[in-house]
Amino acid sequence: MIMGIGVDIVDVGRIRRIVAHHGERFLRRAFTEREVQYCWRCARPEQRFAARFAAKEAVLKALGVGWQKGASFRDVEVCINELGAPSVKLSGRTLQISRQLGVDRIQVSLSHDRNYAVAQAVAEKL
Repeated sequence: MIMGIGVDIVDVGRIRRIVAHHGERFLRRAFTEREVQYCWRCARPEQRFAARFAAKEAVLKALGVGWQKGASFRDVEVCINELGAPSVKLSGRTLQISRQLGVDRIQVSLSHDRNYAVAQAVAEKL
């Protein structure tokens, strides 16, 4: 059963400017170490950072909480499997919230181009 759906779009240029201005401080607040390492290995890291930022927003929208109730950016980690398919790993307060809501799985889809990154998340109860 679908418990919630979230979508978010991010301006890649905005993320590029934030990273240029705030650097590691922003990256440490918004992303896990694995996400940062993955993005920097890619040809256009700003697109990957933007897609992950959008995914974090989309997941919290799917849970119906936004950035309320103590959730943090780092509570939502975007992982990539060996075939390149994205998934999310929850931790901290966001994991607690999802459990309280009865969410068993969150599916996520990411897309990006030069200017925009978009993500959609679907929270499911199996």
